[in-house]
Amino acid sequence: MASLRLPQRSPANAASRLPRTLARDVPAYADRPGERIRLSGWVHRRRRLSGLTFLVVRDRTGTAQVVVKDESTIEQVEGLPEETTVEVVGIASPNGQAPGGVEVVDPTLTRLGDPAETPAIELWRPKISAGLPTLLDHAQTTLRHPRRQAHWQLAAASLRGFRDTLDEQGFTEVHSPKLVESATESGANVFTVDYFGRPAYLAQSPQFYKQVLVGVFERVYEVGPVFRAEPHDTVRHLAEFVSLDVELGFIADHHDVIKVLRDVVAAMAHSVEIRAASAVGLLEVDLPRVPAEFPTLHFRDALAITGAPADEPDLSPAHERALGAWAKQEHDSDFVVVEGFPTAHRAFYSHPDPADPRWSRSFDLIFRGVELVSGAQRLHRYDDYVAALQQRGLALEPFAAYLDAFRYGIPPHGGFAIGLERWVGRLVEATNIRQVALFPRDLHRLAP
Repeated sequence: MASLRLPQRSPANAASRLPRTLARDVPAYADRPGERIRLSGWVHRRRRLSGLTFLVVRDRTGTAQVVVKDESTIEQVEGLPEETTVEVVGIASPNGQAPGGVEVVDPTLTRLGDPAETPAIELWRPKISAGLPTLLDHAQTTLRHPRRQAHWQLAAASLRGFRDTLDEQGFTEVHSPKLVESATESGANVFTVDYFGRPAYLAQSPQFYKQVLVGVFERVYEVGPVFRAEPHDTVRHLAEFVSLDVELGFIADHHDVIKVLRDVVAAMAHSVEIRAASAVGLLEVDLPRVPAEFPTLHFRDALAITGAPADEPDLSPAHERALGAWAKQEHDSDFVVVEGFPTAHRAFYSHPDPADPRWSRSFDLIFRGVELVSGAQRLHRYDDYVAALQQRGLALEPFAAYLDAFRYGIPPHGGFAIGLERWVGRLVEATNIRQVALFPRDLHRLAP
C-alpha cells in the first residue's frame, strides 16, 4: 500500500503559524512588548516620511499602524496600492502616539492578492465628500468606508434585538416563499415573473403565510426581502427592502399587537446601544428613548392635529412630519401610534372596529416624522373574508389557498411589519433611504 504523503509547509509560510491578531486587539500587546504579531487586512493608507514609512492596515475591527524603516521594505510598500490585501508579521512595540498605544515594527510584508486598483473614494478620509450616485455606483468598494459600514452595523444590531426579544416571548422564526401565485395587496404593484410558463409574482410581504402559520405556531416572525413594483422615485421608497414581520394569535384586539411592537422597538434600540456602540459614536446617532407606552391617536384626531380634511383617506408624508413634531412637543416622544384608519382604505384582511365598522383595528407607528410600521388585527373567520372580498369586487379564486386555512380554526390574531432600512434611516436621520441600504433597488437601479 502506498503511504499517504502530507503537503509540507514551506519555510516562507512559517510566519503564518502565528495566530492572526485583529486590529482591535493590538493595544493588548502594550503589556507584551517585543512579541511577534501577525496582521491580515487591507492597505488602508501609506505615508512616506523622511527615513520611514507608516503603513496603516485595516481589518473588520479597525486599523493598526505599522512602521517601516528598512529601505527594501519601504520600496515594497510603495508597490502596495491602497486596498491591496496583505499579511504583516512584525514586533509589537508600545508607542503612546500610535493608535491604541501600540504599533508594529520590523515588519515582513506578504501581498495576498493582486495590487488593488484605485477605489472611487479615498477610504482613509474620515468623512465622505462624494455624492450618493458615486457611492451607489461603486458600492463594492465604497461600502468599505467606516461610515458606510456603520449603517449596516446598526442594522445588524437591530436584527439581534428584534430576534432576541421575540424568541424570549415564544415566537418561532419562519421563512415563507418569495414566489407566490397571487398578490397580497389585491394584485397591484407587483413584479410578475414567468414561473414555468404561467404567471407568478414576487411577494410583496409574507402576510398570507404568517397568518396561516399562526394556526401552526401561534406566534411567528420573519426577516426577509419583500418586493414592491411601485413607480415611486422618492427618498423613502425602494423596490426591494428587508421587512421584519411579526404575527401573533389569541389576541383581544390590536392593542395586544402594539404592546409587542413596543417591546420589539425598545429591544432594537437597546441592542444598537450595546452591540453597535462604535457605529453609534462614529455617526453621532441620537438614540431614541422608547416610552413604556407609545402615545396613541385615533386617525380622526390625527387629521385634526395636522389640519387635514376630515374625509382624507390616509396620512401623507407632510401629515406624518406634523404628527412627529406634535409627539415630540406634547409627549417628548420620537414615536406616535395612529390607530383606526378607514376600513375601506386598508387591506381587505384588516379587522373593522365592531363599535363602528367604518374604522379599522389597524395602526401605523410614526418614528421621527416618518411611517415606520403598519399593523392591524386581522379577520380570522372564513365568512368574513368572503364578505370582505366580495364587497371590494375581488374574485375569491386567486386567494383560494390562503382562504382555505380559515376553514380550520385560525384564532383572533394580528401583526405588523417594520422596514429595516427605514428604521436605520430614521436612526441616523438620513435624507435618502438609499444611504443606508447595502445595494438598493429602485425605479432606476438594478446594479451593482
